[in-house]
Amino acid sequence: MIRLFGVLLLLASLQATAQSYPAKPVRLVVPWPAGGTTDLVARMVQPKLQEFLGVQVIIDNKGGAAGSIGANDAARAAPDGYTYLMVFDTHATNHHIFKDALDPFKHLEHLMLMVTSPSTLVAVPNFAPSNLKELIARAKQEPGKVTYASVGSASSNHLGILQLEQAAGIRMTHIPYKGGGPLIQALLGQQVDISFVSTPLILPHLKSGKVKGIATGGQKRLAQMPDIPTFAETFPGMQMVSWFGLLAPVGVPKDMTARVRRDVQRALEDPGTRQKLIDGGFDVVGGSPEEFLKFVQGESDKLGKLIKDSGIKVE
Repeated sequence: MIRLFGVLLLLASLQATAQSYPAKPVRLVVPWPAGGTTDLVARMVQPKLQEFLGVQVIIDNKGGAAGSIGANDAARAAPDGYTYLMVFDTHATNHHIFKDALDPFKHLEHLMLMVTSPSTLVAVPNFAPSNLKELIARAKQEPGKVTYASVGSASSNHLGILQLEQAAGIRMTHIPYKGGGPLIQALLGQQVDISFVSTPLILPHLKSGKVKGIATGGQKRLAQMPDIPTFAETFPGMQMVSWFGLLAPVGVPKDMTARVRRDVQRALEDPGTRQKLIDGGFDVVGGSPEEFLKFVQGESDKLGKLIKDSGIKVE
């Protein structure tokens, strides 16, 4: 009877905890500096997510090592349902190149794919080539002289250029930065020639003429910038798309992650938030944890092979 009473007390306690969750602010780790695309998505979703959860959502920017430092911090947090992680596509590649990166499939629980966006290859105004044909001709004429920025080794910016180099038979020089914000500043300061950039992050600067569009990585041309051709128009089948997803430390109770997933989905589907995302160049996705995990595993396998074949090392 005493044992049964103890079990009943425990169940009652767990039920009360579930009913009161969340009871304090939730921390959303963004493993990039403020000003990047992952940070942009988080801040677009934050207002409605706070409303639906009923508590403050604190965005905690922890940049470094292409997102690995913030991801490690989130993975090691207490699995109490008050720490979550929002990742960019480097999440699928960091464990292939950084010795200190945790195995994302052992230490993190994949909750949902949130949004995707095509990447756009842009050039600074004083870079003479203005289209893909001219860029390829310049790179062939002067191997290694054209410089390109990325947010780190094996990031989508980096891997996108590698795929272009392979397809076009050219070689350019890689200059990595610590996040989307610093990368944009390097472009605006004309410290590099070109970069693949997530379209939502670069769109305002394309519209203002501070950078010029060379090609976009989506299946079709951008509605906001229809004059920029797709890569597929020159290289059939080539696509460059970034993605953003939500994770949690392993061990968070399922009812808690289900609650957060539900409210993130509600935030994404909120008409105002959804329109902001679409206007910014994002495609709202959503979906189940199983679908997200399968997607990330596929990206890891595919890009891991590219990293190995290309001999990419940490810079």
